[in-house]
Amino acid sequence: MTTGIVDGARQGATVWLTGLPSAGKTTIAHELAGRLRAAGRRVEVLDGDEIRGFLSAGLGFSREDRDTNVQRIGFVAELLAAHGVLVLVPVIAPYADSRAAVRERHRTKGTAYLEVHVAAPVEVCSARDVKGLYARQAAGELSGLTGVDDPYEAPRTPDLRVESQHQSAPESASAVHALLAERGLA
Repeated sequence: MTTGIVDGARQGATVWLTGLPSAGKTTIAHELAGRLRAAGRRVEVLDGDEIRGFLSAGLGFSREDRDTNVQRIGFVAELLAAHGVLVLVPVIAPYADSRAAVRERHRTKGTAYLEVHVAAPVEVCSARDVKGLYARQAAGELSGLTGVDDPYEAPRTPDLRVESQHQSAPESASAVHALLAERGLA
């Protein structure tokens, strides 16, 4: 196990939380961020909705635009992580090849990267419907909803799979925190 300290500074890492809309990615990320900050870690949450509003404004939801969005977020995450920040990225990232490209970028730069699949089933996410997306899709007001009428390619071998329908956000955050500790990154 490593110490998480490189050249006298804490090692950064990117933790990418992928899953369907309303799976609990952002809630888990913010719960974990609070714990990590309380322990003195430098943490940033790169929320997908916030990024779309600023860094990726103007992009749509085509496969190409979604890939561009994921690559932009991955670039920023790697840059921050390379400078000792723990970066929590609650972003759907529906396509396996996009996520693999972000992982590869981190690998080639020597930056730690962990993929966490927040694996709530679509029925649970639809019942939660935090942003009203599933209701809008059902009413015909929205198309291209990931996991409903647009694909979501679930990770085959994530570093951690969290089934958020079976545990609370604090419990899910504890599981991610345990993974970080196991890898010497907490």
